[in-house]
Amino acid sequence: MRGLNLNFSSSFFTASLPLTQSQIPNPKFPQFQQYSFRNRQTKRCCFIVPHASSSGLPLLPFDINQVLIPSESKTLHLYEARYLALLEEVERLDVGALVSIRGIGRVKIMEFVQVDPYLKGIVIPMQDNISECVSEISSKVLELKEALYSLNSLEIKLKAPKEELLQTCIANSLMWAEKEPSVDCDEAFVPSLAERISFAALQPVTGSTQSELLELQREKLRAMEVRETLERIDDSLQLVRKSISMVAAKLAIQSLEVQ
Repeated sequence: MRGLNLNFSSSFFTASLPLTQSQIPNPKFPQFQQYSFRNRQTKRCCFIVPHASSSGLPLLPFDINQVLIPSESKTLHLYEARYLALLEEVERLDVGALVSIRGIGRVKIMEFVQVDPYLKGIVIPMQDNISECVSEISSKVLELKEALYSLNSLEIKLKAPKEELLQTCIANSLMWAEKEPSVDCDEAFVPSLAERISFAALQPVTGSTQSELLELQREKLRAMEVRETLERIDDSLQLVRKSISMVAAKLAIQSLEVQ
């Protein structure tokens, strides 16, 4: 097959399985993700080549509206043979398999080298530029974390279905971002702490309207292209402060309804 020189920016992720969840999104073209997973026994099967500045990896396509940013998690129902071919030692369902994935970092797809039985391409890591404003970034990271804690403390007070987990998407992503990811790959593929936390803020808030989710999606796509950590942190702070005001207003309405 003749290679195609491309310049997509995307993200790679880890995944675990099996899970049970209804209304799980299915992967579509053309957002590409690098793929790895763990089975129930937590045995890691990873497609990242260790200690390499570029790698030839299987690619899992997604619609651009389902872009997965670093720190974000979601569950997929894989059922097409070309996607199932990526998996080994997987506990299958009657139809396909359920896989929980989390974004780790961004990559740039340089070339497609294979189509069958699944897509495969050459990727290189894509991280933020190294900044000399270390103290300013550290200060902003603390400010963003405090804002996220405040948002989470408000969000968990919102009424939600009984089956919904108390932990929010934001809290889940922030806890992951604060830890050093355990991924068997070149460190060049793993973003810095500040970069991970800057993405953790870009998660849906409980009770978001469709228009709010669409706006968040636009912010995610923009954040994927930003190469300055400080710029993304500032954008995330604005988004979180707006979300805090929105949730506070909803809580005020909720309290009036109770009275």
